[in-house]
This record gives sequence, C-alpha cells and structure tokens, in this order.
Amino acid sequence: MTGEMDEYSDIDLVLVVDDIHYEQVRQERQEIASNLGSLLAAFTGEHVGEPRLLICLYENPLIHVDLKFVLWESFKSDRIENPVILWERENLLTQAILENPRDYPKPDLQWIEDRFWVWIHYCAGKLGRSELFDVIDVISYIRGMVLAPLAKVQAGLKPRGVRNLEKELPHLLPDFCQTIPSKHDADEIARSLQHTVNFYRQLRDALKTPELVLRSPAEIASTNYLQTVIKKPKI
Repeated sequence: MTGEMDEYSDIDLVLVVDDIHYEQVRQERQEIASNLGSLLAAFTGEHVGEPRLLICLYENPLIHVDLKFVLWESFKSDRIENPVILWERENLLTQAILENPRDYPKPDLQWIEDRFWVWIHYCAGKLGRSELFDVIDVISYIRGMVLAPLAKVQAGLKPRGVRNLEKELPHLLPDFCQTIPSKHDADEIARSLQHTVNFYRQLRDALKTPELVLRSPAEIASTNYLQTVIKKPKI
C-alpha cells in the first residue's frame, strides 16, 4: 500500500466478511489460516486491543502475516486507511472506498496536552522512588505515541509512530536519541525525561492552533516537581 515492502516486511490482509457469515468465519479463523500455507503459530490480537486480528507466522518462506477479519459494515465505516484490493465481489470494496475514503488519523493534540503533564508527574514520582524501569517505559510510550506522531504531522507525513523514523525524519534523530537513556541510571533517565518535556513543548508550539487549551497550571506544577525530585540528594 505504501510501496515500502522489503525482505523484512510482514503482510497485513483484511478479509471482509458478509455480516450473516461472520460468526461462522470467526470460529474457523485458525482453519482458514492453516489452509493458506505452512502455519507455525497463530494467536488472536486481544493484547493489542484487536480481537478480530489473527497474528500468524508461516514458513517457506518465514513470514509474519496479520489476518484481520472484519464485518462488511465495519470496512465501510471504521477503517483508518484505504487498502489495496486484491479480490472483491461486484466491485463492493472499491465502491465503499470511493464513497467513504479515509486518511490515517492524526494525533489529537488536545487529548495529548490534557494528559501529558500527568504523565510527567507520574514519571517524577517513579524517579524519586528509583523505580527507573517504570520511567523508561513511560518515556518509550511518549516517544512512540506522542513525539514521533507529532513530528511526522509537522513534516507532512503519516503519523505512524516510530515506524521508519530513521528514514523519514533523519534531521530529528538527535532529538529522539536524547529521549533514550544511555544506561539504567537516575541522572541519565532524568536527562532523557527533561529532553522529552522540551521536545514535546517544541512540537506542541509548532502545531498548536488558537483552539488548543494549554494546561499551564499542570505543566508548571509537574515540571517544578520534576526539578525538585532531580535536585533532591540521593540517599
């Protein structure tokens, strides 16, 4: 769909099922998957919030394939992109795309701003407790769900998290690298967290509109608390 496939790519297949047959097909997903090739393993995608997904590993060649079984009505109204159609009946999928085209959803800056400073306060508390892996995890979440999507929107790209970040935003790699702690060390992690804050402010200010409600009291309180934790003598 994007023209970016290489020898390391996986395959995403969306199977659109008539509503009256969906339950039967859902029960036969494993059998359907096993008939497509030499199936090594398969499991459903509840862990990523997508129970309609069957995540498969095939051999000969060894390849990861995601099979997503969707209702016809869901394909028409709930998809986030316009897929390449490999097979269809009576031009139904093509017509659905023409009638209801979709673009990859952009991040909601207000949604992020409403939450960001609570996340920073949480990280500061974990930093104070020396629960450093927790802080590392939150920074990683912010990098993938906030910083990378916002940076890609600013560059006019699809906001697909950190995917292909090295190729798409090479000029911002130093900024992103500074959000990665170099080791399991409170001072290093604190520096990465501070840069995460500064990078977010930079992206937010570049993308904000007059409608954006800044959570300035929360921003001031959480960043002041972070500085207090950082300056507190280590015991």
